[in-house]
Amino acid sequence: MERTEVILVDEMDRPLGVADKMKVHLDGQLHRAFSIFIFNSEGHMLLQRRALNKYHSGGLWTNACCSHPFPGEDTARAATRRLEEELGFQTPVEKIFDFVYKAELENGLTEYEFDHVFAGQFDGQIIYNKEEVMDIKFLPVAEIKASLKKDPQQYTAWFQIAFPKVENWWIQQLNYKVA
Repeated sequence: MERTEVILVDEMDRPLGVADKMKVHLDGQLHRAFSIFIFNSEGHMLLQRRALNKYHSGGLWTNACCSHPFPGEDTARAATRRLEEELGFQTPVEKIFDFVYKAELENGLTEYEFDHVFAGQFDGQIIYNKEEVMDIKFLPVAEIKASLKKDPQQYTAWFQIAFPKVENWWIQQLNYKVA
């Protein structure tokens, strides 16, 4: 049975308690979340298309994986757990930044999250969970940027906000490797 409680936090990510995930999204309460961005050795970013049956943003493209840590669960551990649950693989991930965002979604839901963003690299076979994901693809960062500009409605709200920050981080990584 899926756990449905999320961790309520303040703007500094200090825990305030726990609450039902659907109620939190209906009420627009700030809660802890994580997003994972995966790149392959060619520098292409992994995108997933969310399954149509997801409680929000079904059918939209987004980063490799995102979710909420369980109450009492370390956020980095939750990220690696969820990556395996959704995409069927494990790989080391590192936290690259965090940010707070608020976005109104369909069905009267609101995402108001303190989002911990992780990045990693993976080149192996991906056997994704079809209950969570309907498709995957690796694309060059520049191609994703152009697509976001042309058709932002194809992407989740949080991906549209996080992508420029991840792109800046990725450019810094490339510059560091060249220097």
